[in-house]
Amino acid sequence: METTLAPQSEANQQTPNTPIFLVTIVTETYPPEMNGVSNTLSHLVTGLLNYPNLAVQVVRPRQSASDTPIQQARYEELIVSGLPIPGYDGLHFGLPCKNKLLKLWRQKVPNAIYLATEGPLGTFALKAANQLSIPTLSGFHTNFHSYIQHYRLGWAKPLVFRYLRKFHNKTAGTLVPTELQAQHLRDDGFENVQVMGRGVDIELFSPTKRDQALRKSWGLKPNDIALIHVGRIAAEKNIALLIKTFEQAREQIPEIKLIIIGEGPIYDEMKKSAHPQIILCGKKTGEELAKHYASGDIFLFPSLTDTFGNVVTEAMASGLAVVGFDYAAAQMHIHSGTSGYLVPFDDQNQFIQTIIQASAQTEQLKSIKTQARRVAKTLAWSSIVQQFKSQLESIQPGDRTDVTTDKVAIRV
Repeated sequence: METTLAPQSEANQQTPNTPIFLVTIVTETYPPEMNGVSNTLSHLVTGLLNYPNLAVQVVRPRQSASDTPIQQARYEELIVSGLPIPGYDGLHFGLPCKNKLLKLWRQKVPNAIYLATEGPLGTFALKAANQLSIPTLSGFHTNFHSYIQHYRLGWAKPLVFRYLRKFHNKTAGTLVPTELQAQHLRDDGFENVQVMGRGVDIELFSPTKRDQALRKSWGLKPNDIALIHVGRIAAEKNIALLIKTFEQAREQIPEIKLIIIGEGPIYDEMKKSAHPQIILCGKKTGEELAKHYASGDIFLFPSLTDTFGNVVTEAMASGLAVVGFDYAAAQMHIHSGTSGYLVPFDDQNQFIQTIIQASAQTEQLKSIKTQARRVAKTLAWSSIVQQFKSQLESIQPGDRTDVTTDKVAIRV
């Protein structure tokens, strides 16, 4: 998703003597990179710029050799050096830059800093902010402690989790997308955890984007079922269950198709070995992505590691029946059997059977798709941005918890 900054309309212009509240967002990922974190930040930045007394500063790693920072009224970017993240093509982590940040923030002091990611850039930004007594909030967007077991680093999970807890407890609060995750983090010693949900663009993602020509190109007849998955093609997204589900569904419904949109570390491997009835579309954005969503019927969300899953609400807005495990976005927004289907966490057999049954119950499927769209229409980004703004404005210097009870010292 591309960053779209708020238009500088007359209503949006700063009036004389209006005090400006400067929000700095520090992140290791940002549009045009495509993932849930960059998507969320794009909406938050655009929404904040609709408030004439707010200005936004984004600190992020360089994404390419030609990458240049945007500088315009009430919005600016600082680009720092970075290196590619192993296993995550197109994403970078920022290199240590504490002194650069100290110089920047002494010249232009932010009123509040939001640390969206916990990598090296976030770590040194936190050090600089605390040294200058600038209040910070942090976001828990990615379950890194769960992801690493898919990259043969399971031994490091306790250390990573301990580091994450210590990082977040040095901020005034940690924002998470669901109450369930908030409770899990509180139980594990995270302090001042707050819930900030996610919105969805119901204008972009809409059933009206359904394209019969596109469906025909997939080999579908008007009443055939298209299973859709959108996301990063990586082991931690439980792609193996996605394929297993389709293979078993096809045994009972031969004309069914699986459409996968996205790229990732195992994408090339899938292209070589995928079943001919699995259609790999690669990365799609904007209107093309919206058209692909809306041209499906059932959205498969097999992930067990996402903190939320923006694709769930995008699918619902597109008029799809979502099948997902009973956690994260699916748990938060789906009433099972009415606006989608919830499956007990990590019950693979039930996940498969639910999709087979949903594919066969065409009348119920129509009703669920309609209700999914109705639910999505209540999830406006404007209310999420307003909540985020209030949370930033409420924090004060020194509002943080320094936890020193860890048995293993982790330097941050």
